[in-house]
Amino acid sequence: MKYQNSKVSQKLQVSLYERMLKPRMIEEKMLILLRQGKISKWFSGIGQEAISVGVTSAMQAEEYILPMHRNLGVFTTRDIPLYRLFAQWQGKASGFTNGRDRSFHFGTQEFNIVGMISHLGPQLGVADGIALADVLKKNGHVTAVFTGEGGTSEGDFHEALNVAAVWNLPVLFCIENNGYGLSTPTDEQYKCEHLADKGKGYGMESHIIDGNNILEVFSTVDKLCKKMRKNPEPILLEFKTFRMRGHEEASGTKYVPAELMEEWAQKDPIANYEKFLLDEQILDVAKIDAIKVKITAEINENLKLAFDESEVEVNKTKELNDVYKSFDYEDIKEGSVVENIRLVDAISTGLKQSMEKYDNLVIMGQDVADYGGVFKITDGFVDAFGKERVRNTPICESAIVSAAAGLSINGMKAVMEMQFADFASTGFNPIVNYLAKMHYRWNEKADVVIRMPCGGGVGAGPFHSQTNEAWFTKTVGLKVVYPAFPKDAKGLLNTAINDPNPVLFFEHKGLYRSVYQNVPSDYYTIPLGKAAVLKEGNDITIVSYGAGVHWALETLESHQEVSADLIDLRTLAPLDTEAIYTSVRKTGKLIILQEDSLFGGIASDISALVMENCFEHLDAPVKRVASIETPIPFAKNLENNYLPKNRFAHELLDLLAY
Repeated sequence: MKYQNSKVSQKLQVSLYERMLKPRMIEEKMLILLRQGKISKWFSGIGQEAISVGVTSAMQAEEYILPMHRNLGVFTTRDIPLYRLFAQWQGKASGFTNGRDRSFHFGTQEFNIVGMISHLGPQLGVADGIALADVLKKNGHVTAVFTGEGGTSEGDFHEALNVAAVWNLPVLFCIENNGYGLSTPTDEQYKCEHLADKGKGYGMESHIIDGNNILEVFSTVDKLCKKMRKNPEPILLEFKTFRMRGHEEASGTKYVPAELMEEWAQKDPIANYEKFLLDEQILDVAKIDAIKVKITAEINENLKLAFDESEVEVNKTKELNDVYKSFDYEDIKEGSVVENIRLVDAISTGLKQSMEKYDNLVIMGQDVADYGGVFKITDGFVDAFGKERVRNTPICESAIVSAAAGLSINGMKAVMEMQFADFASTGFNPIVNYLAKMHYRWNEKADVVIRMPCGGGVGAGPFHSQTNEAWFTKTVGLKVVYPAFPKDAKGLLNTAINDPNPVLFFEHKGLYRSVYQNVPSDYYTIPLGKAAVLKEGNDITIVSYGAGVHWALETLESHQEVSADLIDLRTLAPLDTEAIYTSVRKTGKLIILQEDSLFGGIASDISALVMENCFEHLDAPVKRVASIETPIPFAKNLENNYLPKNRFAHELLDLLAY
């Protein structure tokens, strides 16, 4: 192995050695503790230390790094106190997730590190969002994100590279190619000779680096980062390396040919570099021994701190409260000036006023810029706010949801338009596994609103008509809003953007241009989690949301003999259960109308909640009315048969007669 050291000072050469040695010695200690049953799991990076240490050493402390399982050197090079790392691995409170996640699945703003999730791919898009925030701030920062050769097979990899290339984002995509994705060799994972070749398809500069040569890693990355800070662009790096342990310790390495293990053992990044430093008389044996004694003492001292710490305290209230970041709602009253506008106009106005309120708010989505979005909600926004803040995206929902998370992590706000709510399926993973869990896992906000045009009745067929709110009401950590009227839509959207938690904001397409209302012209807010009682009566409680509210109003208009409380939920998560309970205790009967198909919808949960909390007040079974159990058909007569609108009156009268 050849080391070119002419441009790296001797002091830094020694520092790089110490930085590699520390994670190696920590790992060796962890493997002993694993065998002793004192830690539960370990993902070894032995043999790959030069990559983590070299990349991190070339980065500035204020620049974000997004590491993986085998990047302990990132954390130690950033000088995270070892007792905190050890506490993290033991599930102690002094770690970074309060015992809620394990190993390297954490982030820390203090050290500008954003940890991975087990699904691997989303962090690549998160890096895009972090880098986009840096570009908008014009601070000349670079973001580095790691993945393995196995992770390059995920769609998120391709989406993130494409977005970074199109937007000229200063992201350093670092592929640690260690030959195996768990046990699957590279020749079963991709056909090209080098993963760096994939950069060409995205018009991206790429390089192949000897991942076991610390001076080559550091010098190359340092040079590239300096260039990227001046001229933002993404660069793809493939580090050729090898892991000398199993994917994780339980899996072992029996699937690896013995001769291959021996070949790479000869390329050990620390042993070879140590020999080089000795040969060059930069270090001697005594100095090396002194370094090892110092690191050993540091490890033992910090291990004792972590082991002596008591087990994490169980506090149910704290657990529940930490799912969401606390939000001090500001009640901004409605002004006296109103205008009679449509739902689509109210959403557009609210979004525009929020863009004026927050100069760090970015809108992203397919066709949202010059075209104004397929529903024209952002029409004219480019003229008002510029293309930097109103951004057309490639068709890659997963990467853009992840980028929205990255924007939030780096101090911005994001509104993403999911062109149709149906398309959220291709961005599902980062919504439910990244955004929803960020605050609970490592106390980080997810200041993201995803707008979800939804709903049937417009002949759009199975892929443009779903009301898929139940996909998300099941997921703790998300807030779900679903207004039925223009006034509510504007006020709730403003609040959703103010809220530092992830919000799915459902907008019914069939109501966009069919429902008018007098809406205050100025900026105002409406609290999430508070239902609206639209009508009051004594005989029955009707609960609905979205288009269902209008169907219920039409039914009551046609059957004026019915004395009913009509509750518009407006927000599905959090749910205003008290408004429902109060009404049911008065009327004794409950019917729930939803546009979604019946099984597993929000109506089922409301029914169960009422049965558990208001059973003694009920005079009849709770009734759910919903669409039939089929995908949404296209033909008008089939769609009318699918939707519950025409069945609701019969079900209502039948329950009243019970």
